Amino acid sequence: MKRMQGLITSVLLMSMAASVNAAPKGATIAKSHEAMTIDGYASEAVWSTQPWQAINHIILGDTPLSERDFSGRFKLAWKEEGLYLLVEISDDVLFDQHANPLLRYWDDDCLEVFVDADASGGDHQFNFNAFAYHVGLDGQVADIGEQTETHQEPFILLNDHVNNRWRRDEHGLLTWELMVFVFDDDFKPDSNHPPMVLSQGHELGFMLAYCDNDGSDEREHFIGSVAIKPINGDKNLGYKNADVFQRYRLNKE
Repeated sequence: MKRMQGLITSVLLMSMAASVNAAPKGATIAKSHEAMTIDGYASEAVWSTQPWQAINHIILGDTPLSERDFSGRFKLAWKEEGLYLLVEISDDVLFDQHANPLLRYWDDDCLEVFVDADASGGDHQFNFNAFAYHVGLDGQVADIGEQTETHQEPFILLNDHVNNRWRRDEHGLLTWELMVFVFDDDFKPDSNHPPMVLSQGHELGFMLAYCDNDGSDEREHFIGSVAIKPINGDKNLGYKNADVFQRYRLNKE
């Protein structure tokens, strides 16, 4: 029965993807020409003109049993100060089992926002060549910092990198709005290193994913916006290697 439910859901996800634009190679992001307010409402004009992109590629776990179990889509925009996201998530169970934002944050429900400021790709697991921001339901933002001899998994909070707010309607739909400051490879924690000032024509790497846990010790599903070709059977590569990100170009319109 579970296999049949999974098959039905696979068909549903494929159908949903057909109505949502997948980001092609060399995709673009439009600029917003008005002030943006991060409040969980899609009230800015740019959101009415930009296409939806799907979060529908299984990275880890089984296929969700239904669209209520999980389905997601997003839009992108930019201004000089940073990258803007509008995300819609259907998730019938919101679960945050760890009050400590640095404790196994990937096993709580969260958005994972991947950004490579110069689209250079390559390793970033223990450096800041790129970022894998885990944005929790409490709004806190975690990533892996630089590895040292004494601290092999240096999880850090980067709350000042992502401004975010979500709302949930009476049907259970989450609307999550985010503004992401874009930092180059020279970023160091506990420094005054400024974010980049974005401009038309700039290219960056980006991917979006969602960690879905309905009450288990570990997340049941990890679903992303990019189809990742596995290496030795492993598709969970985004937090380690920015080569799997989608390349986007910042456009005026």
